[in-house]
Amino acid sequence: MDFWIGLLTSILQTAISPTTAAFVLAAIGLNIHFGFTGLMNMGQAGFMLVGAYGFGVSVSYFGIGFWPAILVAILCAVVFALILGIPTLKLRGDYLAIVTIAAAEILRMVVRMATLQDITGGPTGLHGSKYRHVFSELSFLPEGRTTILGLTYNNTGTDDWWTRLVAWALVALFILVTWALMRSPWGRVLKGIREDEDAVRSLGKSSFSYKMQALILGGVMGAFGGIVMALPSAMQPDSMGRPATFNLWMIMLLGGAATIFGPLLGTIIFFAVRLVLTGLAGEFIPNSILNVQQTEQLAWVLIGVSLMLLVIFRPQGILGNKKELSFNV
Repeated sequence: MDFWIGLLTSILQTAISPTTAAFVLAAIGLNIHFGFTGLMNMGQAGFMLVGAYGFGVSVSYFGIGFWPAILVAILCAVVFALILGIPTLKLRGDYLAIVTIAAAEILRMVVRMATLQDITGGPTGLHGSKYRHVFSELSFLPEGRTTILGLTYNNTGTDDWWTRLVAWALVALFILVTWALMRSPWGRVLKGIREDEDAVRSLGKSSFSYKMQALILGGVMGAFGGIVMALPSAMQPDSMGRPATFNLWMIMLLGGAATIFGPLLGTIIFFAVRLVLTGLAGEFIPNSILNVQQTEQLAWVLIGVSLMLLVIFRPQGILGNKKELSFNV
């Protein structure tokens, strides 16, 4: 009985963690790119990285405050989107996929350079103590610890309610913004580009302009995901590499592309399933058969198989609609 209670508690902790919220934010941005516009962005982790480091370096190296650092992070995401989009958005989706995954990896390797150790922290990254204080200073929560639903955290600090509150408030805000935009004429043009770009051009709309706007908007959401991911402890370049992008695509396809709540549901299920698989294997499979590392690897294998089955038998995802699966890429 204690095992099941502990497992449920761990699932709840994971479901409300800032890391989960960070992936929801980045997945919402990726959903705008691919789900609603049809852009094959395979480098969403690059937007997370520029957002996180734009914020962290601004505070730790240049000593500016929280809000100017947020503006710098947004600006970095916009510039990154322009660099990616200007030469590629007039081409078909495959070229964008190649450029974005390459650009994200180039950016990650640049950040890891030892010559930038004093600025970016190099391969080890930046510790949260160098930039988190400007965020914690904004907290209006009283000092001490608070217990909610059996979970106890500091109100403000390293592993705190304040970070969770802000992170999930951003998730709610971005879901609302996405819902409003996709019901607007602007959102309908994006869906038209996804389904038949030539038809949109025939109506006098600049598909390049709309795709660039979508790339920037989704990239800024990804940048906020990177900031939220870095706030609890540290920012490390390898945590925002190819595996992060792969996880984001899995999350989006699991929840359902071109849906409003798909990224939220997909993220929670993704992290919860990993936790359940590792927990059950650790409890019921002897260590002589599967150790902790092998159990983690098995969980990834099963998640991969599940994704394959999902794509085969329900390609629209859990919340998706088959009518939303027409992509002009």
